[in-house]
Amino acid sequence: MKLATLKDGSRDGQLIVVSRDLGTAHFATGIAGRLQQALDDWNFIAPQLQDVSDALNQGRARHAFPFDPAQCMAPLPRAYQWLDGSAYLNHVELVRAAGRSDVPERFYTEPLMYQGGSDDLLGACDDILVSAEAFGIDFEAELAVITADVPMGVTPDQGLDAVRLLMLANDVSLRHLIASEVETRLGLVQGKPSTAFSPVAVTPDELGDAWQDGRVHLTLQTSWNGRKVGMCDAGPDMRFHFGELIAHAARTRRLRAGTIVGSGTVSNPGVEQNGRREWPKGYGCIAERRAMETLQDGAATTDYMKFGDRLRIEMKGRDGHTLFGVIDQKVVQYTP
Repeated sequence: MKLATLKDGSRDGQLIVVSRDLGTAHFATGIAGRLQQALDDWNFIAPQLQDVSDALNQGRARHAFPFDPAQCMAPLPRAYQWLDGSAYLNHVELVRAAGRSDVPERFYTEPLMYQGGSDDLLGACDDILVSAEAFGIDFEAELAVITADVPMGVTPDQGLDAVRLLMLANDVSLRHLIASEVETRLGLVQGKPSTAFSPVAVTPDELGDAWQDGRVHLTLQTSWNGRKVGMCDAGPDMRFHFGELIAHAARTRRLRAGTIVGSGTVSNPGVEQNGRREWPKGYGCIAERRAMETLQDGAATTDYMKFGDRLRIEMKGRDGHTLFGVIDQKVVQYTP
Protein backbone atom coordinates (compact mmCIF):
# COMPACT_ATOMS: atom_id res chain seq x y z
CA MET A 1 0.00 0.00 0.00
CA LYS A 2 1.21 3.48 -0.89
CA LEU A 3 -0.03 6.61 0.85
CA ALA A 4 0.48 10.32 0.22
CA THR A 5 -0.81 13.67 1.46
CA LEU A 6 -2.33 16.07 -1.04
CA LYS A 7 -2.01 19.82 -0.63
CA ASP A 8 -5.41 21.34 0.18
CA GLY A 9 -4.47 24.63 1.83
CA SER A 10 -4.44 23.19 5.35
CA ARG A 11 -1.43 22.40 7.52
CA ASP A 12 -1.96 18.64 7.39
CA GLY A 13 -3.34 18.12 3.90
CA GLN A 14 -5.61 15.33 2.67
CA LEU A 15 -4.71 11.66 2.84
CA ILE A 16 -4.82 9.80 -0.47
CA VAL A 17 -4.09 6.23 -1.52
CA VAL A 18 -1.74 5.90 -4.49
CA SER A 19 -1.53 3.06 -7.01
CA ARG A 20 1.54 0.83 -7.07
CA ASP A 21 2.73 2.37 -10.36
CA LEU A 22 2.20 5.90 -8.96
CA GLY A 23 -0.11 6.66 -11.87
CA THR A 24 -3.40 7.20 -10.09
CA ALA A 25 -4.70 8.06 -6.64
CA HIS A 26 -7.92 8.03 -4.65
CA PHE A 27 -9.05 10.12 -1.70
CA ALA A 28 -9.28 8.30 1.63
CA THR A 29 -12.40 10.32 2.44
CA GLY A 30 -14.68 8.51 4.86
CA ILE A 31 -11.80 6.36 6.12
CA ALA A 32 -9.18 8.85 7.34
CA GLY A 33 -8.67 12.49 6.48
CA ARG A 34 -5.01 12.63 7.53
CA LEU A 35 -2.19 10.12 7.74
CA GLN A 36 -1.77 10.75 11.47
CA GLN A 37 -5.40 9.68 11.97
CA ALA A 38 -4.66 6.40 10.20
CA LEU A 39 -1.53 5.82 12.31
CA ASP A 40 -3.43 6.46 15.53
CA ASP A 41 -5.89 3.65 14.73
CA TRP A 42 -3.85 1.58 12.29
CA ASN A 43 -5.32 -1.86 12.94
CA PHE A 44 -8.83 -0.62 12.15
CA ILE A 45 -8.08 1.88 9.38
CA ALA A 46 -5.25 0.21 7.44
CA PRO A 47 -7.40 -2.68 6.14
CA GLN A 48 -9.89 -0.16 4.75
CA LEU A 49 -7.11 1.76 3.04
CA GLN A 50 -5.80 -1.53 1.68
CA ASP A 51 -9.19 -2.18 0.06
CA VAL A 52 -8.90 1.16 -1.75
CA SER A 53 -5.35 0.30 -2.76
CA ASP A 54 -6.44 -3.06 -4.17
CA ALA A 55 -9.22 -1.41 -6.15
CA LEU A 56 -6.79 1.16 -7.56
CA ASN A 57 -4.24 -1.46 -8.59
CA GLN A 58 -6.93 -3.56 -10.24
CA GLY A 59 -8.43 -0.60 -12.10
CA ARG A 60 -11.73 -0.82 -10.19
CA ALA A 61 -11.60 2.47 -8.27
CA ARG A 62 -14.57 4.56 -9.36
CA HIS A 63 -13.16 7.99 -8.48
CA ALA A 64 -9.47 7.62 -9.26
CA PHE A 65 -7.55 10.66 -10.50
CA PRO A 66 -4.03 11.18 -11.93
CA PHE A 67 -1.36 11.29 -9.23
CA ASP A 68 0.84 14.40 -9.27
CA PRO A 69 3.75 14.34 -6.80
CA ALA A 70 4.24 18.09 -7.21
CA GLN A 71 0.90 18.57 -5.46
CA CYS A 72 1.95 16.54 -2.44
CA MET A 73 3.10 17.60 0.97
CA ALA A 74 5.36 15.33 2.98
CA PRO A 75 3.39 12.16 3.80
CA LEU A 76 3.38 13.46 7.38
CA PRO A 77 3.57 17.27 6.96
CA ARG A 78 4.17 17.68 10.67
CA ALA A 79 5.13 14.84 12.94
CA TYR A 80 5.37 14.30 16.68
CA GLN A 81 9.07 13.49 16.36
CA TRP A 82 11.77 13.37 13.69
CA LEU A 83 14.74 11.38 14.97
CA ASP A 84 17.63 10.89 12.59
CA GLY A 85 20.22 8.20 13.20
CA SER A 86 23.59 7.55 11.64
CA ALA A 87 23.32 3.86 10.82
CA TYR A 88 25.99 3.79 8.09
CA LEU A 89 29.32 3.71 9.89
CA ASN A 90 31.24 4.36 6.68
CA HIS A 91 29.81 7.89 6.68
CA VAL A 92 31.11 8.50 10.20
CA GLU A 93 34.48 6.88 9.51
CA LEU A 94 34.99 8.80 6.27
CA VAL A 95 34.21 12.24 7.65
CA ARG A 96 36.26 11.65 10.80
CA ALA A 97 39.22 10.29 8.86
CA ALA A 98 39.26 13.42 6.70
CA GLY A 99 39.33 15.49 9.88
CA ARG A 100 42.07 13.26 11.36
CA SER A 101 39.76 12.18 14.16
CA ASP A 102 39.29 8.62 15.44
CA VAL A 103 35.86 7.03 15.67
CA PRO A 104 35.00 6.37 19.34
CA GLU A 105 34.57 2.65 20.05
CA ARG A 106 31.01 3.11 21.34
CA PHE A 107 29.90 4.36 17.89
CA TYR A 108 30.18 0.73 16.74
CA THR A 109 27.81 -0.55 19.42
CA GLU A 110 25.43 2.37 19.99
CA PRO A 111 23.71 4.36 17.22
CA LEU A 112 24.24 8.07 16.85
CA MET A 113 20.97 10.02 16.76
CA TYR A 114 19.76 13.61 16.89
CA GLN A 115 16.29 15.10 17.20
CA GLY A 116 15.37 17.42 14.34
CA GLY A 117 12.53 19.84 13.81
CA SER A 118 9.32 18.08 12.80
CA ASP A 119 6.71 20.84 12.80
CA ASP A 120 7.31 21.87 9.17
CA LEU A 121 8.41 18.99 6.94
CA LEU A 122 8.79 19.51 3.19
CA GLY A 123 7.13 17.84 0.26
CA ALA A 124 9.26 16.10 -2.34
CA CYS A 125 9.07 18.98 -4.82
CA ASP A 126 9.21 21.89 -2.36
CA ASP A 127 12.12 24.32 -2.65
CA ILE A 128 15.07 24.18 -0.28
CA LEU A 129 14.95 27.70 1.17
CA VAL A 130 18.23 29.03 2.59
CA SER A 131 19.23 32.59 3.42
CA ALA A 132 22.89 32.40 2.37
CA GLU A 133 25.14 30.09 0.35
CA ALA A 134 27.83 30.76 2.96
CA PHE A 135 25.98 28.42 5.33
CA GLY A 136 27.38 25.44 3.40
CA ILE A 137 24.26 23.90 1.85
CA ASP A 138 24.40 20.11 1.70
CA PHE A 139 21.95 17.31 0.93
CA GLU A 140 21.73 13.95 2.69
CA ALA A 141 20.05 11.07 0.86
CA GLU A 142 18.41 8.77 3.40
CA LEU A 143 15.68 6.27 4.19
CA ALA A 144 13.17 6.78 6.98
CA VAL A 145 10.38 4.87 8.70
CA ILE A 146 7.16 5.98 10.40
CA THR A 147 6.32 4.06 13.56
CA ALA A 148 3.29 2.88 15.46
CA ASP A 149 3.19 3.47 19.22
CA VAL A 150 6.44 2.16 20.70
CA PRO A 151 6.65 1.31 24.42
CA MET A 152 9.69 2.34 26.41
CA GLY A 153 12.44 -0.25 26.57
CA VAL A 154 11.52 -2.30 23.51
CA THR A 155 13.90 -4.82 21.99
CA PRO A 156 15.17 -4.31 18.42
CA ASP A 157 12.76 -7.02 17.20
CA GLN A 158 9.86 -5.26 18.88
CA GLY A 159 11.03 -1.98 17.40
CA LEU A 160 11.00 -3.54 13.96
CA ASP A 161 7.41 -4.70 14.47
CA ALA A 162 6.46 -1.06 15.01
CA VAL A 163 7.47 0.00 11.48
CA ARG A 164 4.34 1.02 9.60
CA LEU A 165 5.65 2.92 6.57
CA LEU A 166 8.92 3.69 4.79
CA MET A 167 9.97 6.84 2.89
CA LEU A 168 12.97 8.53 1.33
CA ALA A 169 14.38 11.66 2.93
CA ASN A 170 16.61 14.59 2.09
CA ASP A 171 17.95 15.70 5.45
CA VAL A 172 19.31 19.10 4.42
CA SER A 173 22.40 20.20 6.35
CA LEU A 174 24.01 23.61 6.63
CA ARG A 175 27.55 22.40 7.27
CA HIS A 176 29.18 25.65 8.34
CA LEU A 177 26.46 26.31 10.91
CA ILE A 178 26.60 22.71 12.15
CA ALA A 179 30.33 23.04 12.80
CA SER A 180 29.75 25.87 15.26
CA GLU A 181 26.69 24.24 16.85
CA VAL A 182 28.55 21.00 17.52
CA GLU A 183 30.96 22.94 19.72
CA THR A 184 28.10 23.92 22.06
CA ARG A 185 27.34 20.22 22.79
CA LEU A 186 23.62 21.09 22.95
CA GLY A 187 22.47 19.64 19.64
CA LEU A 188 21.63 20.96 16.18
CA VAL A 189 19.08 23.71 15.52
CA GLN A 190 20.11 26.29 12.92
CA GLY A 191 22.26 23.82 11.01
CA LYS A 192 19.28 21.56 10.26
CA PRO A 193 16.51 23.29 8.27
CA SER A 194 13.32 21.49 7.22
CA THR A 195 13.72 17.91 5.98
CA ALA A 196 12.02 16.78 2.76
CA PHE A 197 10.40 13.39 2.20
CA SER A 198 9.38 11.34 -0.81
CA PRO A 199 5.91 11.88 -2.31
CA VAL A 200 4.63 8.54 -1.01
CA ALA A 201 5.15 6.43 2.08
CA VAL A 202 4.87 2.68 1.51
CA THR A 203 4.08 -0.30 3.70
CA PRO A 204 6.99 -2.76 4.04
CA ASP A 205 5.25 -5.43 1.95
CA GLU A 206 5.54 -3.17 -1.11
CA LEU A 207 9.31 -3.78 -1.06
CA GLY A 208 8.97 -7.56 -1.29
CA ASP A 209 12.16 -9.44 -0.48
CA ALA A 210 14.15 -6.19 -0.63
CA TRP A 211 12.93 -5.57 2.94
CA GLN A 212 15.02 -7.92 5.05
CA ASP A 213 16.14 -7.75 8.67
CA GLY A 214 15.09 -4.14 9.04
CA ARG A 215 17.09 -3.00 6.01
CA VAL A 216 16.16 -2.02 2.45
CA HIS A 217 18.37 -3.95 0.01
CA LEU A 218 18.04 -1.61 -2.95
CA THR A 219 20.06 1.18 -4.57
CA LEU A 220 19.48 4.79 -3.55
CA GLN A 221 20.13 7.04 -6.54
CA THR A 222 21.17 10.66 -6.07
CA SER A 223 21.66 13.24 -8.84
CA TRP A 224 22.96 16.78 -8.41
CA ASN A 225 22.29 19.24 -11.24
CA GLY A 226 21.47 16.35 -13.56
CA ARG A 227 24.68 14.44 -12.82
CA LYS A 228 24.40 11.14 -11.01
CA VAL A 229 26.62 11.32 -7.93
CA GLY A 230 25.39 8.39 -5.85
CA MET A 231 24.30 4.81 -6.56
CA CYS A 232 24.54 3.69 -2.96
CA ASP A 233 23.47 0.24 -1.78
CA ALA A 234 21.19 0.81 1.21
CA GLY A 235 21.31 -2.74 2.55
CA PRO A 236 24.54 -4.48 3.62
CA ASP A 237 26.45 -1.50 5.04
CA MET A 238 23.66 -0.38 7.39
CA ARG A 239 25.33 -1.16 10.73
CA PHE A 240 22.17 -0.62 12.81
CA HIS A 241 18.86 -1.72 11.29
CA PHE A 242 15.65 0.23 11.81
CA GLY A 243 14.54 -1.96 14.72
CA GLU A 244 17.78 -1.13 16.52
CA LEU A 245 17.39 2.57 15.79
CA ILE A 246 13.84 2.54 17.15
CA ALA A 247 14.91 0.61 20.25
CA HIS A 248 17.69 3.14 20.83
CA ALA A 249 15.23 6.04 20.60
CA ALA A 250 12.80 4.30 22.98
CA ARG A 251 15.37 3.31 25.60
CA THR A 252 14.14 5.83 28.18
CA ARG A 253 10.78 6.99 26.77
CA ARG A 254 7.91 5.72 24.69
CA LEU A 255 7.41 6.90 21.13
CA ARG A 256 3.99 7.86 19.86
CA ALA A 257 2.52 6.71 16.56
CA GLY A 258 3.74 9.04 13.83
CA THR A 259 7.35 9.22 15.02
CA ILE A 260 9.74 9.35 12.06
CA VAL A 261 13.14 7.66 12.39
CA GLY A 262 15.83 8.23 9.75
CA SER A 263 18.74 6.05 8.72
CA GLY A 264 21.30 8.78 8.23
CA THR A 265 23.16 9.23 4.94
CA VAL A 266 23.27 5.98 2.98
CA SER A 267 26.97 5.26 2.51
CA ASN A 268 29.21 2.51 1.15
CA PRO A 269 32.95 2.01 1.79
CA GLY A 270 35.51 2.54 -0.93
CA VAL A 271 37.91 0.07 -2.50
CA GLU A 272 41.60 0.18 -3.32
CA GLN A 273 42.24 0.71 -7.05
CA ASN A 274 45.71 1.36 -8.49
CA GLY A 275 47.09 2.46 -5.15
CA ARG A 276 44.23 4.89 -4.48
CA ARG A 277 41.01 4.49 -2.57
CA GLU A 278 38.01 5.00 -4.84
CA TRP A 279 34.29 5.11 -4.09
CA PRO A 280 32.62 3.49 -7.13
CA LYS A 281 29.12 3.82 -5.66
CA GLY A 282 29.50 7.56 -5.19
CA TYR A 283 28.19 9.55 -2.27
CA GLY A 284 24.96 10.52 -0.53
CA CYS A 285 26.08 13.94 0.69
CA ILE A 286 28.65 16.55 -0.32
CA ALA A 287 30.45 16.29 3.02
CA GLU A 288 31.40 12.74 2.06
CA ARG A 289 32.65 13.87 -1.34
CA ARG A 290 34.80 16.53 0.31
CA ALA A 291 36.13 13.93 2.76
CA MET A 292 37.04 11.63 -0.16
CA GLU A 293 38.94 14.47 -1.85
CA THR A 294 40.78 15.31 1.36
CA LEU A 295 41.89 11.72 1.84
CA GLN A 296 42.92 11.28 -1.81
CA ASP A 297 44.45 14.65 -2.62
CA GLY A 298 44.97 16.45 0.67
CA ALA A 299 42.23 19.05 0.21
CA ALA A 300 38.53 19.28 -0.65
CA THR A 301 37.70 20.91 -3.99
CA THR A 302 33.96 20.29 -4.36
CA ASP A 303 31.92 23.20 -3.05
CA TYR A 304 28.54 22.97 -1.38
CA MET A 305 25.25 23.67 -3.17
CA LYS A 306 24.45 27.03 -4.73
CA PHE A 307 21.20 28.84 -5.38
CA GLY A 308 19.57 27.34 -8.45
CA ASP A 309 21.04 23.87 -7.91
CA ARG A 310 18.70 20.90 -8.27
CA LEU A 311 18.72 17.65 -6.34
CA ARG A 312 17.03 14.37 -7.23
CA ILE A 313 16.74 11.30 -4.97
CA GLU A 314 15.04 8.09 -6.07
CA MET A 315 14.92 4.38 -5.29
CA LYS A 316 13.71 1.76 -7.76
CA GLY A 317 12.40 -1.70 -6.96
CA ARG A 318 13.72 -4.92 -8.39
CA ASP A 319 11.27 -4.48 -11.29
CA GLY A 320 12.96 -1.19 -12.25
CA HIS A 321 9.99 0.99 -11.28
CA THR A 322 10.24 3.81 -8.77
CA LEU A 323 9.01 2.83 -5.31
CA PHE A 324 8.56 6.05 -3.37
CA GLY A 325 8.37 8.60 -6.15
CA VAL A 326 11.14 11.15 -6.63
CA ILE A 327 12.47 13.86 -4.35
CA ASP A 328 13.14 16.69 -6.82
CA GLN A 329 14.13 19.97 -5.19
CA LYS A 330 15.67 23.30 -6.13
CA VAL A 331 17.84 25.43 -3.84
CA VAL A 332 16.28 28.90 -3.57
CA GLN A 333 17.43 31.97 -1.67
CA TYR A 334 15.06 32.85 1.14
CA THR A 335 14.17 36.52 1.48
CA PRO A 336 11.87 37.60 4.36
